[in-house]
Amino acid sequence: MPSWDVVPVTTPDDVNVVIGQAHFIKTVDDLHEALVGVSPALRFGVAFCEASGPRLVRHSGNDAQLVELATRAASEVGAGHSFVVMLRDGFPVNVLNPLKAVPEVCTIFCATANPVEVLVAVTGLGRGIVGVVDGEPPVGVETDADVAERRALLRSIGYKLG
Repeated sequence: MPSWDVVPVTTPDDVNVVIGQAHFIKTVDDLHEALVGVSPALRFGVAFCEASGPRLVRHSGNDAQLVELATRAASEVGAGHSFVVMLRDGFPVNVLNPLKAVPEVCTIFCATANPVEVLVAVTGLGRGIVGVVDGEPPVGVETDADVAERRALLRSIGYKLG
């Protein structure tokens, strides 16, 4: 009988997570190469769940703690062909296009520093990511003061808005 699992992905406060799906054993190496090219300051760990053959969680990265976090999260999700990237000293906005440009990448489910829960369908064949819960629901609509504050923040971190 099919069922559902909700898998929390926990990260330290200074770590962002990207969760996606790809389709080939060399995914972990190609994701690593894409991330290395973003910035020499970027610290990361990557883990990829094989869906056939030895069905191992493949891992790589340039930061042992982030590799361990990514490997643990990927193992807990346990969905074939899924991957988890943990980032420090960089932001998802800086890595999303390089990650999406990796030929094996099929989709990105989330890229966030928020608490995340991965919704996993469990069938007789295995496990698959259906979606993610990324952070908490809104509690209101922004005011003009909130707009000004948001734009000031974006300008302060190097993004220009009118």
